[in-house]
Amino acid sequence: MPESLRKPTLDKDLDKLTTMELAAERVSQGVVAPGLAIVFVVICAIVAGAVVTGQPGAFVIVAAAVVGAYMALNIGANDVANNVGPAVGARAMKLGTALIIAAVFESAGALIAGADVIGTISKGIISPDAVNTPEVFIAAMLAALVSSALWIHLATWLKAPVSTTHSIVGGVMGAGIAAAGLSAVQWSTIGSIALSWVISPLLGGVIAAAFLAFIKTAIIYRQDKISAAVRWVPVLIAVMTGAFTTYLVIKGLKSRIDLSFSTALIIGLIAAVLSWVISRPLVRRQAKGLENRNQSLRKLFAIPLVFSAALLSFAHGANDVANAVGPLAAIVHTAELGEVAAKVSIPLWVMAVGAFGISLGLVLFGPRLIQLVGNQITKLNPMRAFCVALSAALTVIAASALGLPVSSTHIAVGAVFGVGFFREWYTARSQRRADYVAMRGEKNGNGTSSNPKPSKNSADDQRRRFLVRRAHFLTIIAAWLITVPAAAILSGILFAIFRAVFA
Repeated sequence: MPESLRKPTLDKDLDKLTTMELAAERVSQGVVAPGLAIVFVVICAIVAGAVVTGQPGAFVIVAAAVVGAYMALNIGANDVANNVGPAVGARAMKLGTALIIAAVFESAGALIAGADVIGTISKGIISPDAVNTPEVFIAAMLAALVSSALWIHLATWLKAPVSTTHSIVGGVMGAGIAAAGLSAVQWSTIGSIALSWVISPLLGGVIAAAFLAFIKTAIIYRQDKISAAVRWVPVLIAVMTGAFTTYLVIKGLKSRIDLSFSTALIIGLIAAVLSWVISRPLVRRQAKGLENRNQSLRKLFAIPLVFSAALLSFAHGANDVANAVGPLAAIVHTAELGEVAAKVSIPLWVMAVGAFGISLGLVLFGPRLIQLVGNQITKLNPMRAFCVALSAALTVIAASALGLPVSSTHIAVGAVFGVGFFREWYTARSQRRADYVAMRGEKNGNGTSSNPKPSKNSADDQRRRFLVRRAHFLTIIAAWLITVPAAAILSGILFAIFRAVFA
C-alpha cells in the first residue's frame, strides 16, 4: 500500500479488532466443550424425568441420572485415551479419525455387549448388611458415583490416566466405611484389587517389551527387512486377531455368550489361523516395491493398529460402561421398588446414558490424554504401538486365566512405559544394535555410523537416552496410588451429606 494512503490510526484500530476477534475465538473454543457437556447432562435429566414421572423416588432418580451422565463424560475423557492414544501417537491415524472410531465402537460395545446384570454392592466390596436399607444404599451409591466422577475429572485435568474401576471401588469402599465402619469392607477383595495395581502395569509392560524385542530381532535389524516383515507380520497379525477374539469372548461378549475360558481360547485359535491365511497374500502385495528401510515397515503395521484400536474400544465400552451406569441402575431399581436387590437389570435408557456419555466425553475432552498416552510419555511408531495394543489383549486374557482383577488403563499405560524403558535398555546394551549401526556406517563409506551411539561419559547424552519422560511417569504412578484412598475419603464425606438429605 502506498505510504500516502496509510492511515496509522485506522490500522491500529483494525489490528485491535483482529486481536479481539482472535481472542474471542479462542475463548469460544474453550467454552464449547463444557457447554455441550452441560447440554448432554440436561438432556439426560429430562429423559430420566420423562421416564420416571409419577414413580416413587423420581427426584432421586433424576439426580442420579445427572451424576451418571457426568461420570460417563469423565470416563470418556480419561479412560478411552488408552485405546486410541498409541495409534494416534504412531501416526497410524489422525486424531479426528481416532475420535470417530473410538466413539462409534465404544457406543457399540456398550449397547450391544454391555452387561445386562450387575451386582448392587459392586462385586462384594462392602458387606450387604452395611447398606441393607434403601435410604442408606441410595446415599452410598450416589456418594460413590459423585466421588468417582470428581476424582476422574481432577485426574484428567492433571493429565493422569487413572482406572475408573478403581475409582468406583474407592467410592463404594468409602461409603461403606462411613455407613458401618471398617468391618463393612471385604478386605480380601480390596487386597486382590491392590495386587492388580502392581500386576497390571508390570505384566502389560513385560509383554509389550517382549514383542518389541521380537520385532527388533526378527525384522528391524535384519539385512532384508522387507522379506523378514513378509514372513513375520502375518504371524503377528494372527496373534493379535486370536488375542482380541479371545478377549472379546471372555470380556466383551460375556453378557451375550456364556462360554468357558477353554472354549474362548479355541475360538481365538481358529480366528488366528484364518487371519494368518488371509493376511499372508495381503502383506506380500503391500510389501511389493517398498524400500528396505524402517520407514517402510511402518506401513505394514498401520492397518492392523487401526483395527486393534477399534477392537479395544468395543471391548472397553462393553466392560466399563457399568462403571458409569452400574450405581445409577442400582439407584433406579432401589428408588422405584423401595428394596435393595442382590442384582439388578440395567434399563435401556440408563445404558444409553453411559454409552453416549462416554463417547461424547471422548470427543470433547479426550484429546488431552490421547496426546499424553500417544506422544508425551515416550515416542511411538506403528511397531511399538502395535506391541502396546497386543499387550493389552494378552494381559487381560492371562489375568482372566489366573482369576486376577486387572485394570485396562494400568495395562495400556504400563505397556507404553514398558516399550519406552525397553528401548532405553536396548539402546544402551544391545550388541546386535551396535553391530547393525556400525554396518550402516560402513555402507555410508566413512567407516562411522550415520547415527553414532552417544558417549556414556556425557551427562547430556545420558539424559538424551532417557526415552521415557520421568515427570509423566511419576505423576501417573502417584495418581494410581492415591486413586482408591482419594475416592474413598471423598465418598465418605459425601455419604454423610447425602444420608442427612435422604433421611
